[in-house]
Amino acid sequence: MSNTSKPTLMVIDGHSLAFRAFYALPVESFQTRDGQYTNAIHGFIAMLINLLKAEKPDALAVAFDISRHSFRTREYPEYKGTRGETPVEFKGQIPLLQQTLAAMGIFTIEKEDYEADDILATLAKRGAEGGYRVLVVSGDRDTIQLVNDDVTLLYPSRQGVSDLTRYDAEKVMERYGVRPEQYPEIAALVGETSDNLPGVPKVGEKTAVKWINLYGGLDEILAHQDEIGGKVGESLREHAHLAERNRRLNRLVNDVELPVELDDLTPKPFNEDAVREAFGRLEFRSLLERVLKLNGHEGASATASSGPVAVITAEPCPKPMVLLDEELEAWLARESAAHPDGLGLHFDIDATSGSVVGVGIAAGATSVQLAWQPGAADYAQFEAWLASDSPKIMFDAKHQVQAAARALAGARAAATGEQSQDDLTSEAAKQLGVDGVRGDVFLGGWLLRPGSPDKTLEDLVSRYLGESLPVADPNQLVPDEDSVVSTATTAWFVRRLQQHITAASDEGTLSVYETIEMPVLPVLAKMELRGVAIDRGILSSMNAELGERTSGLAQQAYDVIGHEVNLGSPKQLQEVLFDELDMPKTRATKTGYSTDAAALTDLQSKNPHPFLGLLLQHRDATKLRQIVETLEKAVGENSRVHTTYQQAGTSTGRLSSADPNLQNIPVRTAEGRRIRQAFVVGEGYETLLTADYSQIEMRIMAHLSGDEGLIEAFNLGEDLHSFVGGRIFGVEPSDVTSEMRSKVKAMSYGLAYGLSAFGLSKQLNISVGEAKQLMGDYFARFGAVRDYLRSVVEQAKEDLYTETIFGRKRFFPELSSPNRLVRENAERAALNAPIQGSAADIMKLAMVGIERRFGEQELASRMLLQVHDEIIVEVAPGEWETAEAIVHEEMSNVVELSVPLDVHIGRGVNWDAGAH
Repeated sequence: MSNTSKPTLMVIDGHSLAFRAFYALPVESFQTRDGQYTNAIHGFIAMLINLLKAEKPDALAVAFDISRHSFRTREYPEYKGTRGETPVEFKGQIPLLQQTLAAMGIFTIEKEDYEADDILATLAKRGAEGGYRVLVVSGDRDTIQLVNDDVTLLYPSRQGVSDLTRYDAEKVMERYGVRPEQYPEIAALVGETSDNLPGVPKVGEKTAVKWINLYGGLDEILAHQDEIGGKVGESLREHAHLAERNRRLNRLVNDVELPVELDDLTPKPFNEDAVREAFGRLEFRSLLERVLKLNGHEGASATASSGPVAVITAEPCPKPMVLLDEELEAWLARESAAHPDGLGLHFDIDATSGSVVGVGIAAGATSVQLAWQPGAADYAQFEAWLASDSPKIMFDAKHQVQAAARALAGARAAATGEQSQDDLTSEAAKQLGVDGVRGDVFLGGWLLRPGSPDKTLEDLVSRYLGESLPVADPNQLVPDEDSVVSTATTAWFVRRLQQHITAASDEGTLSVYETIEMPVLPVLAKMELRGVAIDRGILSSMNAELGERTSGLAQQAYDVIGHEVNLGSPKQLQEVLFDELDMPKTRATKTGYSTDAAALTDLQSKNPHPFLGLLLQHRDATKLRQIVETLEKAVGENSRVHTTYQQAGTSTGRLSSADPNLQNIPVRTAEGRRIRQAFVVGEGYETLLTADYSQIEMRIMAHLSGDEGLIEAFNLGEDLHSFVGGRIFGVEPSDVTSEMRSKVKAMSYGLAYGLSAFGLSKQLNISVGEAKQLMGDYFARFGAVRDYLRSVVEQAKEDLYTETIFGRKRFFPELSSPNRLVRENAERAALNAPIQGSAADIMKLAMVGIERRFGEQELASRMLLQVHDEIIVEVAPGEWETAEAIVHEEMSNVVELSVPLDVHIGRGVNWDAGAH
């Protein structure tokens, strides 16, 4: 019987492949809501599915090690002794993997005193003798010895478990120069580091192969050891016992008594309910779909215990087409109509120049590759579709939309003469030329995992499709005509990802995605392209002054201690503070004692010293100078700064800012206000408008808690902290002193962030007893706040997530951690997440409304910045009243709460002058 007509037995080394999967997939990207890591299980199951589809085995088993102890460790206790401790993230994954395989009807085998390799050897021998074609799947080189005419080894590459090398006898000879059964003799002579088996010193692989081919095997080599000359011969004679021991230990046992017969290994139709339960517990939605298909399910939907799951049929990756003119127009019209959820779109952007070098568009079973030339007649139909409202699905859409907008602006400017990159950027902001972006799989994936988002398209494809994104062979200079590696292929994967991410999203998450994150994306794209005008002179002057100040402070500090020291070196500062000056020790760290800002500020307040005071001033001045220098470097040719808003930069939903970071500019210091004076109204505009939410987080807490006292204060328009202070201290609000008000303010905001009595005492410099009394008095009069804060944490402990007013979720698997500190930190974060997340949602919705209204009324005024709870608008001449009304209305009425959203509007020629 030929091999092709024989039935196939597949035996898999469970631990070996699970470890490979563990190190191939990012552990932080595979974690269930209750904190269980699952990357090894995910990678293993994805590989198994591919193997089952490709090889269609008639019999299947997965072998596992029970422990590191076996008959081999009895002979040589140091066997595998150099292997490190099992990573804590891996622990617990093997039992879950075994349970999942059992649910899938796959037999798993363990044997006390033996390794999984011995089980594989036994099954391989039985299979070959029983008329099977045997496939051994393992990442352990010891299994090479099993290869023969009936047994083939599938060995994973270093890249993980998705790429398997097929070793038959010919392949083993080609790679190692020996027959498969002789490979262990190479390992016996050379040694195996992974098993802690030292070999014969000075004997490498080439020498071992030469000896084996010359003499025939290890026994013959040792029989002729006296004939081998030189240092290597001496080493062999001295250490022959090591080779003999290694060969005993690496010889696999092929007659282990197993509690199974070959007939028992036929895959059984699995228990669908058990599979759904197992995959639901692991939160493997896309893998569940693929497993159900293997079991003969082709339906449109399925429901797992973890929630609704849509089964999406994966089409084979299409070979990209090249279309132009009418053919492209017809294809776009036909496929857009056939796929109302949207077509995949991806721009290939040169990393150096930022220019678009290729475009891919993908539908269900077809895709198109374009060598786009903006403005050229051949691509008019594409550009019309691009600017239309026809739905489009992208990855990292903001960055791509901006690149396309610059390309289109460049084409429009070509007829009027050359323009600078800054001019093109400003022009691109007026007319993006890309509309209808309905999905960004990067943002969709972030909403599902805000605490540990997948940062690359490759990560998303691995997680939600269980596949690998095709990449070009770096050694292939000329691409194969039939290759599907292209920008169009990327667009095809993006479109498929949107389907899976949408299926994995609950109603609230999907609502945030579709009504908040996607609508605000083009708004942010335009704001970044617009930038904000900068007065270089102010920054330059500040930089020089701060340079002189830092130098002066440093010299004064040196004078105090009598010598120079690197004020930025923790090690040198420790020597000065705790050795030379003998100051009280701060908290211990791995490298000594803390010299961070909080520790030194506390030290100075309790044990003031001239050197420490100068050091803290020097740090403040240095930090300010770094902010100013960063801003100076970021100013473009048109004297504008273009920050980048990181839409997925936080787990709460708040926007963060980078390159440069505008959120680290001090708000309440004189230096911070001076930096803001450098942000000025641009040429052709009349003034800046600043709009700020007043006490938005406290208003959200009043709404969520339903506390009648807080709601009354806000509805009456009272000063919140004076109102609360009056209730707590038993006086009229007008009689609340500034000291009382400060205590109440610190406590009110602190409670929303989980501030303890100890933390409040430190913040206000009062005793812990007084802080406890203050908090007790607060809760006695505003009990609904206490009840709300308790309920948030209790509900989060049950759900392991919190939710905003709009349905945005933030997950807290740490709430089930056995580590008390980790758990308490999670509790504090869970307290504020609904409040801060709701504030973020409100701000984004307001921005969408403002941008829409400005466009509807064809205003030249434009939003430039969003920093903390503030929006900055550049107002065109004659548009102040209209712009002010729109901003106020949209920010005030964006959501209906039980308390009003109070918006303060300011006006000025610079950011500071517009403060309110």
